[in-house]
Amino acid sequence: MRHLDTIIDKVYQGERISIDQGLALFEDADLLTLAGMAEQKRFELHPDKIITFVVDRNINYTNICMSGCRFCAFYKTPDSGEGYVISRESLHEKIQETLDLGGTQILLQGGMNPNLTLAYYIDLLQDIKANFKIHIHGFSPPEIAYIAEESSLSIESVISRFREAGLDSIPGGGAEILCDEVRQKVSPNKCMSGPWLEVMETAHNMGMKSSATMMFGHVETHRNIFEHMDKIRELQDRTGGFTAFIPWTFQPGNTRIQRTGTAAVVYLRVLALARIFFDNIDNIQASWVTQGEKIAQTALFYGANDMGSTMIEENVVASAGVDFMLPEKALRRLIETAGFTPRQRDCYYNLINPPDES
Repeated sequence: MRHLDTIIDKVYQGERISIDQGLALFEDADLLTLAGMAEQKRFELHPDKIITFVVDRNINYTNICMSGCRFCAFYKTPDSGEGYVISRESLHEKIQETLDLGGTQILLQGGMNPNLTLAYYIDLLQDIKANFKIHIHGFSPPEIAYIAEESSLSIESVISRFREAGLDSIPGGGAEILCDEVRQKVSPNKCMSGPWLEVMETAHNMGMKSSATMMFGHVETHRNIFEHMDKIRELQDRTGGFTAFIPWTFQPGNTRIQRTGTAAVVYLRVLALARIFFDNIDNIQASWVTQGEKIAQTALFYGANDMGSTMIEENVVASAGVDFMLPEKALRRLIETAGFTPRQRDCYYNLINPPDES
């Protein structure tokens, strides 16, 4: 217990904690102690009582994927007969509806589709930018790494071409757990941790921003959680390119991993420790999509300062049987009833509406 007190004192003194110290807090610290430390860290970074959110839409341009991830209930194999590639008409309708609802960005993600060429992606980006004034947050690191490999190009070359075509920022998807022994068990055909980190570092060095995620509650160990966060923290030390960290729980429905769901108390422990561990990432996002509105609201007292997206559309988590949906009005009410002020933001966490409109 004395050892734990030393770590807690270290946190309150603003010192960085190690993997082992984070693990000790996760396994032995009282939940409310973690909440208190996380809340102090949150208010040191964000002294106001503002909780941000973004109005956007997840557009899955294809569901065809070669990865075969055991945790994914969304993908279809190329020969399944159930795959699709979005039509331009449907894409335009979705983007226009997003703009009509006050949206500022689209999250563009698909799968590792062997039928799509580099030219397809470049044309897709150019088409969006030619027709709409909207931020494109798109293509997770595994997608970019796969496209680079299939095109016999470097990761840097692919990102550079995408950026020129209209890609604005990169989502942190496909991270799962950045430990190769875990990735080999749950997604052996997807890029390992090295290429994932390389995509992000390359993009950051080009001046692009990205988010970082972690999906936990499947086959990882508690130590793996902190090894994952440590790799992201180390990269952030070098580049400063991550805008936010988003931990979320594996959803077992319709997947090939036999696990029960992760308890809310475990989610809150991880969330609080993310805020404590990341002394160099400003924003920690609550995952109402996987946790539901009540736990997401509770997360605001465990270090989260952002509620993520209103998600006009979401398909991947929904495929696992989870269908929490919150329109903007409901999301604002959730934040307000917790005693905070809701404010819409952009992808870079700039507030975009004046306070009297919130």
